[in-house]
Amino acid sequence: MDELIGRLVDSAGIDKATAEKTVAIILDFLNKEAPAETVRPLIDALPGAAALIETEQADGGFAMGGLMGAGSRMMAAGLGMGQIEGVTRAFIAYAREKAGDEAVGAVVGAIPGLGQYI
Repeated sequence: MDELIGRLVDSAGIDKATAEKTVAIILDFLNKEAPAETVRPLIDALPGAAALIETEQADGGFAMGGLMGAGSRMMAAGLGMGQIEGVTRAFIAYAREKAGDEAVGAVVGAIPGLGQYI
């Protein structure tokens, strides 16, 4: 995940800790919202993803789940709406590089409403 974190620091203008937190929130969201058999290949293809999910789950986060909950958690981490969009697009691009279009498409397709934001 270091490669993705570095990209986010450069492209989104956020610090390393915020980039790590944001990626952890995205991964935790995907892990909770997509069926395990769909999201597992994606997580397995992203080095360090499982560890970030564990970190985020240990941290607790907000009680609200789903897409709104993930957005709220990213805003609480210090991101504005434009940064959330940029970080999400960068995450998806990175995931496509590492896991392929099919794996990313399967996860996006398995989470109702996510496709309209990607």
